[in-house]
Amino acid sequence: MATPETAPLGVLGGTFDPIHNAHLRLAEEAITALGLGSVRLIPAGRPTHRAEPFATAAQRLAMVELAAADNPRLEVDPAEAESDAPSYTVPTLERLRGELGPQRPLVLILGADAFAGLASWYRWEALIELAHIGVANRPGHVLETAAWPPALGALWRERLGGAEALKAAPAGRIVPFEITPLDISATAIRAMLSRNESARYLLPDPLMDYIALHHLYLAKEPQNR
Repeated sequence: MATPETAPLGVLGGTFDPIHNAHLRLAEEAITALGLGSVRLIPAGRPTHRAEPFATAAQRLAMVELAAADNPRLEVDPAEAESDAPSYTVPTLERLRGELGPQRPLVLILGADAFAGLASWYRWEALIELAHIGVANRPGHVLETAAWPPALGALWRERLGGAEALKAAPAGRIVPFEITPLDISATAIRAMLSRNESARYLLPDPLMDYIALHHLYLAKEPQNR
């Protein structure tokens, strides 16, 4: 029987600028749907697929820690936020493998849109050898696999499986799962806060206090790191 130390560990990375309730709900539903022991939240220090974040890495890490504080099934990994190196998923998974060993099942949690763009990621072919991939999808939505690059489509067909497969091996399977669709985005939240509008019920309450204390997202340009 799996223990919290041996059960599949979900890995959910992001800029988290700021982390919001849709991120937290995704982690919660992944735990249930995929049989995870916990989810590790990893805020990126220097994200490579988007512009410079508005909040500093230290501020975004602090907000993730506040958001996860009351949920024992959420872990926070500070390593990427505390590093000056660019944040790439494969080196992150390699670091986790070194920390947790070769046998612990890891499950990289991605949205369906992110998975569709996977072939543009740094060393993306190595992902499936380091972890399983859980693909979060809206209920009833059919993934347009025909539009994917051929190599990604082939990977999907070869590695597709069910949640029960995640405990049988440390990596190697792709498991789609349905999530509650929540139309919440960090971009929209930042825009609201920049207009001094309330984002209550979109963010955990402790984040509202933190953002107000540090006057975050009032400026239109990213802050200096």
